[in-house]
Amino acid sequence: MLVVATAGHVDHGKSTLVRALTGMEPDRWAEERRRGMTIDLGFAWTQLPSGRTVAFVDVPGHERFVPNMLAGVGPVPAAVVVVAADEGWMPQSAEHLAALDALGVAYGLLVVTRADLADPRPALQRARAELAATSLAAVEAVAVSAVTGAGLPELRAALDRLAARLPAPTPEAPVRLWVDRSFTVRGSGTVVTGTLGAGRLRVGDELALAGTGEPVRVRGLHRLGVACDEVGPVARVAVNLRALARDRVARGDALLTPGRFRGTDLVDVRLVGDPVADLPATLTLHVGAAAVPVRVRPLGGDTARLRLGRPLPLLVGDRALLRDPGRHRVAGGVTVLDVLPPALRRRGAGAARAAVLATLDGRPEMAGELRRRGLVRAADLLRAGVPVTAAPVVGDWLADPEHWRRLGDRLADVVARHAREHPLEPGVPVEVLRQALDLPDRALVEALVRPPLRLVAGRVAAAGSPPLPEPVARALALVGADYAAHPFRAPDADRLTAVGLGAREIGAAVRAGALLRLTGNVLLLPGAPRQAVRVLAELPQPFTLSAARQALDTTRRVAVPLLELLDRQGMTRRLPDDARVVVGGFLVSG
Repeated sequence: MLVVATAGHVDHGKSTLVRALTGMEPDRWAEERRRGMTIDLGFAWTQLPSGRTVAFVDVPGHERFVPNMLAGVGPVPAAVVVVAADEGWMPQSAEHLAALDALGVAYGLLVVTRADLADPRPALQRARAELAATSLAAVEAVAVSAVTGAGLPELRAALDRLAARLPAPTPEAPVRLWVDRSFTVRGSGTVVTGTLGAGRLRVGDELALAGTGEPVRVRGLHRLGVACDEVGPVARVAVNLRALARDRVARGDALLTPGRFRGTDLVDVRLVGDPVADLPATLTLHVGAAAVPVRVRPLGGDTARLRLGRPLPLLVGDRALLRDPGRHRVAGGVTVLDVLPPALRRRGAGAARAAVLATLDGRPEMAGELRRRGLVRAADLLRAGVPVTAAPVVGDWLADPEHWRRLGDRLADVVARHAREHPLEPGVPVEVLRQALDLPDRALVEALVRPPLRLVAGRVAAAGSPPLPEPVARALALVGADYAAHPFRAPDADRLTAVGLGAREIGAAVRAGALLRLTGNVLLLPGAPRQAVRVLAELPQPFTLSAARQALDTTRRVAVPLLELLDRQGMTRRLPDDARVVVGGFLVSG
């Protein structure tokens, strides 16, 4: 289907032309027909000689209704610029052309109407000159009379040729249907209409409403007034939404494929038109069928940051226009460069950002995005309209290869420095490394660990580093003879201090598994529990705490927490009378 919007000055015969081509009345309101002037968007369609269907979005030409005109033009791929032969080029002809040029509309036709009232050649010549410096410079031109029918066959043939020139749409793309009309049908509920430029809609599909993010389900579809189960691009489509109140959706909203768009109220753009420095602080952004007030922050000579009055589902590369409603003029066309722009907090950040934006052309490209961002979630790129063709480094995270290599080098440096400054610690906690490298996710730190580094128990250390710092190993060797002679006699505080085992050294030894800490700061060797079970299994079962203490040749200070540990580990079982037995699997017969 070819979908085109009309454009041109009020009363230059746009609706009359659509009526003559289609046999349908595009003016929907009685007030429009009474006044003979289009106020809001109208819709009509017909079949071309080739069998293709052409659908018209007929727009108002009066300057008071330019926002309505822009809502109709925004989502369509082509336009018919209409100029009356008897009046020629007029103010709204210029504003409509400026809007089309700002939006980057490059496909269309120039139609000179009322050729029965005046020689069309002067109007055609002037219009050609006006179009010459715009995106529509190369369009075909046709002169017609909707009254006599002269030129209508040629116009239909030109529309066929236009349809053949248009780029092929992308049925596999996510849906972003800008709503240009919303109404209620008795017995059916809320219906919205729009131009489906890409993607595919099916009855039963679940979509997301851009304004609120709430899920909505497609109850029914109509394509040019005919019910259907599926609609592909490009098409004028009416969507019946299940269980959605009429006041929940309006012109300028959008129906979206879930998870493929994100609403943003901050974008960086390139402007073609008025110098950025001369723009008013507040303008209106027109994109798709939406019109949103924006605050403008100039960045470079032709780049700016826009703060939107409400979030919109924008993509990198989107074309839009800025209009000054106070002066009734188009300020310029914008190309969206970034929908995930960084904060500008430091002095000079604006100038630095302008230098980055100067290198962008608005084409979504993954490698460039990764170079600029270093790290980014794949879902964020997809929701910005950037195709993802690389595998994540971990989870959903994508990384620029060179940035990822530098992060790995920095990680190794931080680990080595930490080992020098904290010799009693068995590596650096992952969270400390995350903060040191300013990473958004602990998983990224873990993914960066590569030989000779190792990750153990939430800490990163060099694989070749000794299991214990040298001072701790030397101190443990001094108490080794104590444990050899009496494995269940824990050294007291004085003995520990004498050999150099303070709180930090003991902590290092416990973390390294060289010492076992029991309740009450009782320290034994790691093998003490199983060794104790072998001794206790030799006792008559059940046994008392006193018998255990004597068999283990230790004190009550050690015996109580040691037996409690054995209970917890299931090696012994405590009986109601506080006696214990060694559990069967650990019982050794005498």
